[in-house]
Amino acid sequence: MRKTTAKIFASTALVVIGALALSACGGQPSAGESAGSGEGSGGMTGSVNTDGSSTVAPLTEAAADLFRDAEAGVNVSVATSGTGGGFKVFCAGETDISNASRAIKDEEAAECEAAGIEYTEIIAANDGLSVIVNPENDWAEDLSVEQLNMIWGPEAEGEITNWNQVDSSFPDQAITLFGAGTDSGTFDYFTDAINGEEGAIRTDYSPSEDDNITIQGVAGDVGAIGFLGLSYVEENEGVIKAVAVDGVMPSTETVQDGTYTPLGRPLFIYVNNASYVDKEPVKAFVDFYVDNSLDIAERALFVPLTEEQVTTAADELASLG
Repeated sequence: MRKTTAKIFASTALVVIGALALSACGGQPSAGESAGSGEGSGGMTGSVNTDGSSTVAPLTEAAADLFRDAEAGVNVSVATSGTGGGFKVFCAGETDISNASRAIKDEEAAECEAAGIEYTEIIAANDGLSVIVNPENDWAEDLSVEQLNMIWGPEAEGEITNWNQVDSSFPDQAITLFGAGTDSGTFDYFTDAINGEEGAIRTDYSPSEDDNITIQGVAGDVGAIGFLGLSYVEENEGVIKAVAVDGVMPSTETVQDGTYTPLGRPLFIYVNNASYVDKEPVKAFVDFYVDNSLDIAERALFVPLTEEQVTTAADELASLG
């Protein structure tokens, strides 16, 4: 059964919540849980398998690192096949958690239903999908959505090849383009927000499901432009730089207060309900992920949940129990 979240960014101050005490990470073991698990912190063994968005991967990796301090015997694997690729293996029952930079699509939900996979969507953090350029680019510091569409729209293919075509004040410099591949939720979100239709984009760009490839491409070409998650910008300061969109820079504040539009977005984890009920390590990790979401987001350089979203995530977690 699908449980969706509210995807409205409230203009609110960052909530300050106390650390939650963790005993066995979420209550008494169910009948289906491992009989050999130790009692208390540090005694659990097993694995948690995750796959999906390369944007969300650093968030889940940060959660896994922190969780390892409490439960060193649990191995949390984090693969990155893109949001779409992650849902394919998730709906085939091959993973416990699917990391997603967009909500599940109807056709993906149908695949899960056909395979008997019931799941719960949990909001995990926020992101400012960022447009990036080379640090030596001193002209494209603020681009409008209209200009981004001019660069990235399908009709731009073979036509918009130089920065001075975007703005006559820009230099005579060839444009090269890098960005997410078609299995990425970042690709879906960016094309919908900028080009008005999911999947609509010029094809003469260098796509990759690995955001580090986009970083390398933009870092190596003064005329390059690309798009990826805000955490990658913050982790690669001086290597790449973000530009403002319609006068607003991506940041914690602008994403949370809703002014960074249309590229502010929520990020999710999708939990296999049966895994949560039957596998103690999965339940413990998901409980830990939600209970410590603000610390995890800070550690991974993501935009934390707002107060309203913290409540939403807690409600979604409670529905799994």
